[in-house]
Amino acid sequence: MTDLFQAAGLDGDAPHPLADVLRPKRLEDVVGQDHVLAPDKPIGRMVRARRLSSMILWGPPGVGKTTIARLLAAETGLEFQQISAVFSGVADLKKAFEAAKARRAAGKGTLLFVDEIHRFNRAQQDGFLPYVEEGVVTLVGATTENPSFELNAALLSRAQVLVLRRLDDAAMERLLQRAEGHERRALPLTGEARAALIGMADGDGRYLLTLAEETFTLGENETLDVAGLSALLQKRAPAYDKDREEHYNLISALHKSIRGSDPDAALYWLARMVDGGEDLLFIARRLVRAAAEDIGLADPTALMICTAAKDAVDFLGAPEAELHLAQAVIHLATAPKSNAAYVAWGAAKAAARETGSLGPPMHIRNAPTRLMRDLGYGEGYAYDHDAKDGFSGQNYFPDGMARRTFYAPRGEGREAPIKERLARLAALRAKRG
Repeated sequence: MTDLFQAAGLDGDAPHPLADVLRPKRLEDVVGQDHVLAPDKPIGRMVRARRLSSMILWGPPGVGKTTIARLLAAETGLEFQQISAVFSGVADLKKAFEAAKARRAAGKGTLLFVDEIHRFNRAQQDGFLPYVEEGVVTLVGATTENPSFELNAALLSRAQVLVLRRLDDAAMERLLQRAEGHERRALPLTGEARAALIGMADGDGRYLLTLAEETFTLGENETLDVAGLSALLQKRAPAYDKDREEHYNLISALHKSIRGSDPDAALYWLARMVDGGEDLLFIARRLVRAAAEDIGLADPTALMICTAAKDAVDFLGAPEAELHLAQAVIHLATAPKSNAAYVAWGAAKAAARETGSLGPPMHIRNAPTRLMRDLGYGEGYAYDHDAKDGFSGQNYFPDGMARRTFYAPRGEGREAPIKERLARLAALRAKRG
């Protein structure tokens, strides 16, 4: 019904949100996406050649996906048709394709914009393929989720994935200036409050304009500082989905910051995850993993601290146990690093798969029966505690398998004396044959 009113010109006096009023009328007016829209970039080249390929626009909310699709249709002479995967089903898709076929027969192309395209199931996504291949529609899909996880490989092979970026502070400032130009007055904010307003929107241009619109309702003689702005508005909830890509991106950032010995960055990513509502036990599990994978025997206490933090999560829960996780993160990030145990275990598993049929040498086999002893089980075994230096130097690898070195500490932290001891024992082993 809205489209009928618009077509009849009857909606001009109806109230529109500021974000809708300021929607760009040209591609060059879209802010923050020059890496795909500039004349020498992918979309810019398509528009200049007036040959539009099907594409998937992947990016966070409020960065211009719908706007770009509308403007692409306008600037390439295509009919714009929009459906939402949230509200549409198979019947809606069939209607859209039939309408596109009719336009094509009349010499008019169709840009089919599918919002939240990742919401369609695999079978529905497959339904696009023949119409895209035949050129019945030019598909522009929009998604906030990683297309490689959510979209069929067949569909991805027929559409170019273009990544739209979260709006930076410069792009957000341009939006505020446009809002002020439309309202013909400055936002009633101090400089610090203006920066805080941008921070509240968290890279979402549409939400920024919604906040600005609410701020403009103040009287012209009022000027808000940061505290006043916070009382008036609410911060946008952080973009974080516990079972989607951001979940894995942030835990990866936390783990890599620990590995990189940066406690401040590690605490930041921990705070981002906790603020986003992440399961504290999930974080604790990754910390226990990091303690063995990246610190290892360079600081054996790291594993104990992380398992203690996990116990605190079980015992105390949130928010009290957040501090225990923070303490564990700081310990891991500041600890000496060694992945020697991690590498050794991987190498040992590979060797076991390679030589899995080889048995232990006879002298270290168990001999609980007389028959086994008669067959030579345990014969010649040297009890290391009775050997000189407490070390016999015997071979413990299978007969027929050359000795291999799996564990090779570099000498960080507590591994320094371990490295020295292993070198001394290697020399004794070589000497004793």
